[in-house]
Parts: sequence; structure tokens; C-alpha cells
Amino acid sequence: MEKLIIASRGSILALWQSEHIKSRLEGMYPSMKVEIKQYKTQGDKILDVPLAKIGGKGLFTKELEEAMLKGDAHIAVHSLKDVPTRFENGFVLAAVTKREDVRDAFLSEKYMSLDNLPKGAVVGTTSLRRKMLLLKHRPDLVIKDLRGNVQSRMQKLKDGVYDAIILATAGLNRLGIKNEVKHIVPIDESIMIPAMGQAALGIETRNDAEIIKIVSTLMDESSHIETTIERDFIDTLNGGCQVPIGVNAKLYKDGKISINAVVGMPDASEFITESIVVTKDEYKTIGAKLANVFIDKGARELLKRAEAIAFN
Repeated sequence: MEKLIIASRGSILALWQSEHIKSRLEGMYPSMKVEIKQYKTQGDKILDVPLAKIGGKGLFTKELEEAMLKGDAHIAVHSLKDVPTRFENGFVLAAVTKREDVRDAFLSEKYMSLDNLPKGAVVGTTSLRRKMLLLKHRPDLVIKDLRGNVQSRMQKLKDGVYDAIILATAGLNRLGIKNEVKHIVPIDESIMIPAMGQAALGIETRNDAEIIKIVSTLMDESSHIETTIERDFIDTLNGGCQVPIGVNAKLYKDGKISINAVVGMPDASEFITESIVVTKDEYKTIGAKLANVFIDKGARELLKRAEAIAFN
């Protein structure tokens, strides 16, 4: 293949991700030209409404998929946590890259950590998962919506709109902006269970054997195993960003995999949580099996009520 075109959102983080994949592909295929084309998605245009109310994470992928369908681009680079578990016909998840730090991060100009926040402090996040887990740990906090790119969110923090905000540690590391806020502290995963696919990049392509073969060289085995479990868990629950769900699988060198998951109400008034350890050879089935444990405990009914609140 002489030239490969990457469809990318125009945010600084999305462009970093696309440039990173461009660089890696150019290193592997020196005779192939790799180009990036920018597109504005619905998720980028609507910044004053929580994602749960306007259709969820698919809002960040549709325009990029249309570009691939038209032949204007060959692949799209996504934060895997933004990628729906099921693709439209003709598209595949061709690779999952090595994960960055999966933890959420606490950012504040005045307070050193989540536990140092005073009673009634205002914390910014639009993620229903983060809202639930924050209130589960600190029910006294006031959670307010926070949309926009990383830079605009940090500026709102500096302007005093929030006492603290929550962002993904991976994004901060990738952009090299860890020193722009006085206090940036990763939050322990026992408090904030990460989102499905957090800190991994997912490469979406058309179902084209040549393109898939090229992109598959970027696949990281550990990330593939971990995120397969997480995505199967979400898919079996029929969950998405409209509901508060956290799930994180971690593969260890000895072949064991620890899995922590939680579903619940946005206000943390009700939740179901499980932690298990399995072996590597179970990864293709354990995500669905764990989801069925949650379903038996009433997770689907709980999530329906959570979704009704999210859309209200």
C-alpha cells in the first residue's frame, strides 16, 4: 500500500493519538506514506449537554466511519473507551495498542487530593461512572458537569469554577501537561474503577484484509486480552456511557487476571460490585460470565433506572 490515511478528530489529544499511530506505522512501513485528515464529530460540536443525553460515545466515531466508507480515509484512531462495543457492518477493531496508566486523575489548584477536599467541594466531571464513584467515596461532594477538551476543562479549574476536576491520567501523560495544575494525583483503582478500555487506543478500519494486516502489527497482546474482557462485560450488560459502569481487567506476568467491576446509580445510592481473579485462558468468556453474575444480582434493572435518571 502506497498511502494510508488516518481519519482523526481535531482535538489536541485526538491529534496526538493519530500522530503517534502515524509515527509507528511509518517506522514499520517506511515505503508507505501516512497522512492525517481532520474531521469534526457530533460529540465535538455539542459541548453544553452531557453525552448520556445526546447518544453516547458513538457520537465521536460516526463522521470518521463515514469518511472511511467514502474511501476518504482508511483507519480511525480512537480512545478505546469512546468506542462502542459493536460496530456498524463493514467495520472492525483491527488493533488495540499498549495501555498507558489506566487510572483517573484528581486535579486541583487548592487541594492536594480527593480526601483533602472540604465538605461540599465542587468537582467537575460529566462521566456518570466518575460521578457515582466519587459520591460512593465522598457523598458530601457536589458534582457538576464538565465538557470540552482537556485544555478548556483545565482552564475552568484555574478560573475557580470547580474546586477539583477528574480527567484520565493517560491523556495528561500523553499531552505532557502534568505540571500545568498545582496538584495532579492519580486516584487509586480501588476507589475509582476505570472505564472500559481506558488508556488504550483502538484502531478502527473497514473490513479490508490489506488494511487489517497492516494495522494488526500495532496489536498489544496484554491490552487485547484486558480490553476484550472489559468490552464483553459491557456488551453483555448492554451498557454504555449512558449508565454508570466501571470495569478494569489487569493481566499479570504469571498469567492471572484480576477483574474489578461496578455498576450503580449516578448518585451512588445503589451499586453492585465484584472483584475476581481468573487465568489467562479464560479471557474470551469471562467478561460475559461476570456480566451474567451482575445480571443475576439485578444489574439490568438497576441500569435501566440509572439510564432514566441520566436522560431526565
